[in-house]
Amino acid sequence: MRPSIFGTRHAQALLGSLGRLKRNPLATILTLLVIGLALALPAALGLFVTNARTATGGFSNAVDMSVYLKSGVPLAKAQQLAAAARQRPGVAQVTVIPAAQGLAEFRRYSGFGAALDALQSNPLPNVLHVVPSRGAGSAADLDSLRSYFAAWPEVDVVQLDTEWVLRFNAIIAVLRQLVLIAAALLGAGVLAVVGNTIRLEILNRRAEIEVTKLVGGSNAFVRRPFLYTGLLYGLGGAALAAAILEAAVLVLDPSVTTLAQLYGSRYTLQGPSGQVLGVLFGGGMALGWLGAWISAHRHLRSIEPRA
Repeated sequence: MRPSIFGTRHAQALLGSLGRLKRNPLATILTLLVIGLALALPAALGLFVTNARTATGGFSNAVDMSVYLKSGVPLAKAQQLAAAARQRPGVAQVTVIPAAQGLAEFRRYSGFGAALDALQSNPLPNVLHVVPSRGAGSAADLDSLRSYFAAWPEVDVVQLDTEWVLRFNAIIAVLRQLVLIAAALLGAGVLAVVGNTIRLEILNRRAEIEVTKLVGGSNAFVRRPFLYTGLLYGLGGAALAAAILEAAVLVLDPSVTTLAQLYGSRYTLQGPSGQVLGVLFGGGMALGWLGAWISAHRHLRSIEPRA
């Protein structure tokens, strides 16, 4: 078949599908609404996870460690230890907090300035503030790093508080899994909706299909307009889902901005990115086409011209 004829037939099938959808506006709108909601729900949950990670400023990776040296370790030795620690893999930054600086900060914020004046010497040790690298934020890596510093003879205590970080990362991981589960379940729902819609249309056009097959039309030829119908359903549902997401962002953004300002942040709600929209439209079209193909492949085989 010549390319021009092939393209013309596909264009005719596409235009015919558009015409049939236009002739049944109520049914088309209801089907698109169901598909749009099914696509919008997992996309909205994924958008919530993305905004949650962005709004926290990446604090899920803000793990730090305080290495308290023994009181007899001088500042020069603390600086040497810091230089050695910076060479270890998994360490992003090491800052030396001198004992004098620690005492000054404690005096400023504790309210015990008069009591501290009675001390004969500074009781606070020099401290190393260690920030692990982003690739070393797991519980096993942090425990290994803590053991590394604890083995130094100059170290008294290694303080590491990662429980809140691990909980936050666990919550994000659970939400990501929920996004995948919701996408799979609602994707199956889209397949069922499109498949059932195509099945009803095939039954309504049974006589037309029998005549087409009687004059030599193949299953592929008969199936083509139904595939385009499913594709259009998926495309329209994805467009409706994108509109729902944008409308939700516009409605929630003022409230989110106000809440962020109360916490001293300038964060604004982020809408779906180009990548998210690409996945949304691509997934919607793929589900619509697949649902139509499954339904048409199943039901067209049972329709044969009568003798």
